[in-house]
Amino acid sequence: MNWQLLPQFAITGLLNGGPIALIALGIVLIFKSSEVFNFAQGQMLLIGTMATWWFASDDGLGLPLWLAIICALGVSVLLGLLIERLALRPMTGQPLLSIILMTLALAQLLQGLTILVFGTIQRSFPVIFDVTNPYQITLPFTYNDNPIILVLRQNLVWSFVVAMVCVTLLWLFFQYTSTGLAMRATAEDHETAQSVGIRINRVFGISWAIAGIIAAVGGILIATASGLDLSLSIVVLAAFPAVLLGGLESIPGAVVGGLIVGLAQGLVALPNSDFFLGPDAAQAVRNSAAIIPYIILLVVLLFRPDGLFGQKRIERI
Repeated sequence: MNWQLLPQFAITGLLNGGPIALIALGIVLIFKSSEVFNFAQGQMLLIGTMATWWFASDDGLGLPLWLAIICALGVSVLLGLLIERLALRPMTGQPLLSIILMTLALAQLLQGLTILVFGTIQRSFPVIFDVTNPYQITLPFTYNDNPIILVLRQNLVWSFVVAMVCVTLLWLFFQYTSTGLAMRATAEDHETAQSVGIRINRVFGISWAIAGIIAAVGGILIATASGLDLSLSIVVLAAFPAVLLGGLESIPGAVVGGLIVGLAQGLVALPNSDFFLGPDAAQAVRNSAAIIPYIILLVVLLFRPDGLFGQKRIERI
C-alpha cells in the first residue's frame, strides 16, 4: 500500500465530490417537494452546460463567459418550468411508477434533442479556473522521512468551493426566506400546506427551476475539468447513489453522500489499492470507477435502509 500517496488521492476525491454533492442536492430538492425521483437530472445538466458553451463560443453567440453563464442559467430555469408545467402537472394523481417512468422517457427525449441540436463531438469548454498552476501544500508530517506534498489543481479546488457556496446559499434560502419555508412545508405534507394557503403548484415550479440551476452549475463545474460531450450526463450516475446514501429527503445527507462517493472514487484510484479490496477486485473497480459508489450504497443500505440521514416514517394502516 502506497501510504505516501493516500492523502493526495483522498483530497482529490473529496474535491471531485463537491460537484457530485451539488447535483445530488438537485435530485433531493425535487423529491422533497413533489416526491418524484428525477431521472432526467443528467440531461438537464447536459443542456445547461451545452447552452453555456453555445452562448460563450465563437460557434455560437460569442458572449463574455459571465454573461454566457447567466443566459445558460436562464435557459435552465425555463427548462425546469416547462418540464413541471407540461410533463409533471398533467400527471397529477397518477401512480408514482407512471411518473417515474415519465422522467425516464423525458431523459431520453432531452438526450435526443441535445444530439439533434449540438451533435455528438467533444468540445473544449471555456476556461474558468486556472489549470496550469496547481496549489502545492506540504503536510506537517512525513512518510519514511519523505515530506508529503499535496498537488491540487486550481479548477478542482475552486469547483469544490463554488459547489459548497451554492449548497450554503440553498440552505440559507430554505431556512430564512418565505418561499423556502413554503417549500419545506410542502415537502412535509402537500394537503396541509395547501390548506394554509400555500400554492403547491407554484412551489413545484420553483423547485424544478432551482433544480435546473443546480444541474447547470454542477455541469459547468465538471466540464471545466473533463471537457464537454454527451457523456457528461452520465455523471448523475454517481449522484444517484449519493442521494440514496445520504437519505432521499435529507439535504445535508445529499452533501455528505456526494463527498463520500468522491472520496471512495479517489481511494479506489490509488495505486496499489489492493489493501482495500484485494488485487483482482481492485483492478476490476479501477477499470470501471462508476461501480464503487453502488458498492458503498449496498453496504450502507444493508444496515441503514433509509440512508445515513433519511427519515423513518411510521404510517398507520
